[in-house]
Amino acid sequence: MSDAVKVGFVPFSAPARGILVAFCDQQLKLGTATRKALGAAAETVKRAAAANQFKGKSGAALDILAPEGIKVDRLIVIGTDKAAELKEKDLLKFGGVAAGKLNAGSGAMTIIAELPDAAMTADQAAAIATGIRLRAYKFDRYKTKKKDGEDGTVQADVSIAVDDVASARKAFAPESSIVDGVNLARELVNEPPNVLYPEEFARRASQLRKLGVTVEVLDVKAMTKLGMGALLGVGQGSVRPSRTVIMRWNGGKKSEAPVAFVGKGVCFDTGGISIKSAGGMEDMKGDMGGAACVVGLMHALAARKARVNVVGAIGLVENMPDGNAQRPGDIVTSMSGQTIEIINTDAEGRLVLADVLWYVAKKCKPKFMVDLATLTGAIMVALGTDHAGLFSNNDELAERLTKVGLETGEKVWRMPLGPEYDKQIDSQFADMKNTGGRNGGSITAAQFLQRFVDGTPWAHLDIAGTAMGAPKTEINQSWGSGYGVRLLDRLVSEYYEARKS
Repeated sequence: MSDAVKVGFVPFSAPARGILVAFCDQQLKLGTATRKALGAAAETVKRAAAANQFKGKSGAALDILAPEGIKVDRLIVIGTDKAAELKEKDLLKFGGVAAGKLNAGSGAMTIIAELPDAAMTADQAAAIATGIRLRAYKFDRYKTKKKDGEDGTVQADVSIAVDDVASARKAFAPESSIVDGVNLARELVNEPPNVLYPEEFARRASQLRKLGVTVEVLDVKAMTKLGMGALLGVGQGSVRPSRTVIMRWNGGKKSEAPVAFVGKGVCFDTGGISIKSAGGMEDMKGDMGGAACVVGLMHALAARKARVNVVGAIGLVENMPDGNAQRPGDIVTSMSGQTIEIINTDAEGRLVLADVLWYVAKKCKPKFMVDLATLTGAIMVALGTDHAGLFSNNDELAERLTKVGLETGEKVWRMPLGPEYDKQIDSQFADMKNTGGRNGGSITAAQFLQRFVDGTPWAHLDIAGTAMGAPKTEINQSWGSGYGVRLLDRLVSEYYEARKS
């Protein structure tokens, strides 16, 4: 992973190095420690703000080169607007804004973690640090040379000056593990498909064993024995054999049932016999964004030693159109015993998920399951790229996901399910069809998946618009966003906290 920006904490009294970052509100008010650190340069801020019409709006930055009265190369003042109303996602953004000011090459930055009226809390300082690390990620492994004007590699040491160093370090430790999980998910999505195919993906997931995760890899023989005909049908046209990976983190009580997360892992999707158009097909290397999220989430939970029992399961296939590929009109038998008529081989992700969901529901008996999949273009038509589509058979689970989505900024929007949609996927030749046509495409896909959860409390997240190619933000400049890792880590944390109270 590209993670060349190192973040640490120092006391307010530590001397500033390189670039100095401070915060002000909409009145341009600075904190006590900030004014002390700036000295005479505090007056320079007022003059520069007036000249640049800087009003201290949230996330706006005033950049002063070689400021007089202080021995730093640059002084950057970031607006907080109304500091008393700040939320976690605001602080993440501020960290991202600061990281975006780092120049290519080696350097240093000092950030004064103080709001106008008080020092930032340990959690607030940790959020700043998290935002820095999320923004700093860059995938450039295959670049052998840089073109003119292209951003070079940043090598930087960022020191965050805080009131209580020990508390800030303690607050950031679990957040740093979560960032590692996000960046792992990004890395997997960004990799080219000739490098990351089902067997290699399974190998990388198996590296979680180093963190204490139990990993079981099911090969084609094992999946055939289990009756996973839906998943195996998708991958039968590829020379790359399919895999299913079951990961278990047992951090809770032995007697406690786990929660489970299931990811779609189509490492490349041509559409199969129902082949996609050539334009943009290269993006289908990211059709395993759900599986990437699950691996990143398991990394985060294990690295921070979460006191929970969690199962992560991913189905890994390539959907290719050779002479052995499944055809429209074929009928396959899923692990559940239900039969599926293939109408369109490009509606393949739901087939992969069907068998993995059933496996997890029956063999792991989780308290709830959440699946993630870059499943339908229809969800992007409905919601764009700002929200993932949420479908659920359980109101409490749906409400928790909505809540933590707002907290983390990885937002979801609940969509309907209902028996009236079943008629669109009923088949005259099998138990169901794998697609219900154009109308309500994301809904009928979720309705299909619901037939394989066996009554387990379940939520489906359609992340087609958020996992890859989503608009860049202050905390994500990567094509693969790592969407879902922070969302689901927070879901797990709050779910278990609620159970204890």
